[in-house]
Amino acid sequence: MESKILSDDFLDFFKDLKKPPKKLYYRGNLELLRKRKIAIIGSRKMSIYTKNCVFSLASMLKNSGICVVSGGALGVDINASIAAMPYTIGIFANGLNQIYPKSNEKIIKQMYQEALALSEYEEDYIPKKYDFLLRNRLIIALSEAVVVAQADINSGSMQSAKLALELKKPLYVLPHRINESSGTNLFLKEKKAELIYDFKEFVGQFAKVCEDVQDEFLDFCKKGVSVDEALAIYGEKVYEYELEGKISVEGLLIRVLK
Repeated sequence: MESKILSDDFLDFFKDLKKPPKKLYYRGNLELLRKRKIAIIGSRKMSIYTKNCVFSLASMLKNSGICVVSGGALGVDINASIAAMPYTIGIFANGLNQIYPKSNEKIIKQMYQEALALSEYEEDYIPKKYDFLLRNRLIIALSEAVVVAQADINSGSMQSAKLALELKKPLYVLPHRINESSGTNLFLKEKKAELIYDFKEFVGQFAKVCEDVQDEFLDFCKKGVSVDEALAIYGEKVYEYELEGKISVEGLLIRVLK
């Protein structure tokens, strides 16, 4: 699959940026650009609590017809896209022939086929460090609201959050313990972000909430996955569901019980 060039009409999403992109390459479903879009971004080293929150929130957004925008990075980004698939847009700092990070290759290729991937760069471009911050501005500009799931004070996610405030995009954060997400907690203290304390209420601001919410984890397990695969993506949820009798671990594989 080769990348195509986005039409100029879609570049209007980025017109408020100081340096809007002159050209964007894409692979996947352009119809997603016509949907309401919310960014979910955050730490590459997220907690299990954050991972579970991201999965629940992104799943509810998807089921309510809202597209999740993120950056395909480790941690919050890729987990948001997994939960929202195929209602997800990934914006990348590399050319789309260069999968980065490699550990996310399977999901990123699925995004090319079923969701949407965008990049400012030609097919084989290898990103420099500063390209990731430049990429982040596109995520913010494309989204009508931004959720920072977890972030330290000096992180790239905090730079993205500051840009969201500059562009007057509503900024939201999850509740966290002291010292667990110092950046988002600081935004709460300074009253620069709103707290999401009820996912249904949050999603209801943007769309009618779908009551028939699928269990993403059980759907994942029904594909016949190994324990290692499930643990890598869902973490402690594997053990929670086993204790609740929803799955059984049989050798190296997981079987769904109900």
